[in-house]
Amino acid sequence: MKKKVVSVLLTAAMLTGLLAGCGSNGGDTQPAADNAADNTQTEAAADTTQTEAAQTEAPADNAADTSADTGEAVTLKWAIWDKDTTPYWQALKDAYEAANPNVTLEMVDLGSADYMTVLATELSGSGSDFDVVTIKDVPGYATLVSKNTLEPLDSYISAAGIDLSQYGGVDKQITVNGSLYELPFRNDFWVVFYNKDIFDAAGVAYPTNDMTFDEYDALARQVADPTFGSQIYGTHYHTWRSAVQLFGVLDGQHSILDGEYDFFKPYYEMVLNEENDQICRNYADLSAEGLHYSAAFSGGDVAMMNMGSWFISTLISNIQSGEYDASLCGNWGMVKYPHAEGVEAGSTLGTITGLSVTSVSDNKDEAFKFVEWVSGAEGAKVMAETGNFPALMNDEVAGIISSLEGFPTDAESKEALSVSNLYLEVPYAENVSEINDILDTYHKSIMNQEMTIDEGIAKMNEEVGKVLGQ
Repeated sequence: MKKKVVSVLLTAAMLTGLLAGCGSNGGDTQPAADNAADNTQTEAAADTTQTEAAQTEAPADNAADTSADTGEAVTLKWAIWDKDTTPYWQALKDAYEAANPNVTLEMVDLGSADYMTVLATELSGSGSDFDVVTIKDVPGYATLVSKNTLEPLDSYISAAGIDLSQYGGVDKQITVNGSLYELPFRNDFWVVFYNKDIFDAAGVAYPTNDMTFDEYDALARQVADPTFGSQIYGTHYHTWRSAVQLFGVLDGQHSILDGEYDFFKPYYEMVLNEENDQICRNYADLSAEGLHYSAAFSGGDVAMMNMGSWFISTLISNIQSGEYDASLCGNWGMVKYPHAEGVEAGSTLGTITGLSVTSVSDNKDEAFKFVEWVSGAEGAKVMAETGNFPALMNDEVAGIISSLEGFPTDAESKEALSVSNLYLEVPYAENVSEINDILDTYHKSIMNQEMTIDEGIAKMNEEVGKVLGQ
């Protein structure tokens, strides 16, 4: 009985954490790829000279920064948002203070609305005394780096012997002119959810953790049934551009910053052909009706759906509460994203939340120890115990998440929690807001069939080229 109560509490915490914990980039409404640029003022004009100068300086040899070596009492001031509705803030504080009795963490809640803009203002003020700040999104990170308000972490990382490969390549995507200014501690990533009952009824084997796009498309076609009144859709794509375009960046060779987007073409062709053959719902109808992806999947007529890990908590919670009819969607599983030929299985897309040390901190060594702990194995365990997905996913962490009551019991679903390569939906760039808007505009034009695929991509290339000065 005790185990069941704990599991239910974890599920509740998971729902709260995933829906409220990251503001714009968590939750069940819209991923950061499609709206992060709208939620943060990026201040694109970076002072490159000052930034490069800051990168050449070693961490300050601050006389006041002795607590890490002597065990003296130290208070670290930490910028966060939504303290009362995000379980992992307090859990991280309690666990770290218990392991480090000389450290007191003073959490300062700046609110989730315009958090990164408020933080940038705070750090630009002459009286700022934050030691550690939470980084909510990449555009905001770009702003803080350009203002020289964050401490380069390279020498600290080297001294601590941190293996950056444990973050699946994310570190390279947030490196600015050769230096890293944050370490990730939270990650939401994309997987494929599927309805086992639909596959069972069709006598078709379940999706696997190593599907090429050709295999994924063929599988969707095998289970689809266009019969009016009993229609089954083989797959489903929400209206966000990320649900289609970002298939193209899984090879690690391309990103939304390229300026040339011909690599999108095969994925638009696949999705539009599926539309024409009634393998998936029509984009124009979805846009007009405003059908939410959760309603589509829980309706029991969608065999597969690509969506972020934040949807796991929604499924578990709503099935248990009865909001979703368990007879329609209760028998679900998930697998890793499909991939192009030659691309490693487990390559996926994601958004991260990170921690940085401020350049004005008088306790940089102790501040980095906290950043290292939160973004490492111990912090990952705490994150998982509160029902959230840490940036570092190991067997123990995956075991905590997969042991939640309501999580699928099959080995494939648990294995899907393991990511081999994580590519950011919104990589670092000063002009990512403009690029994001252009790609979104012509995605809509292509999917509404107002333009051909070739015409839409040509306009993306032309308009983004102007932004990039090509």
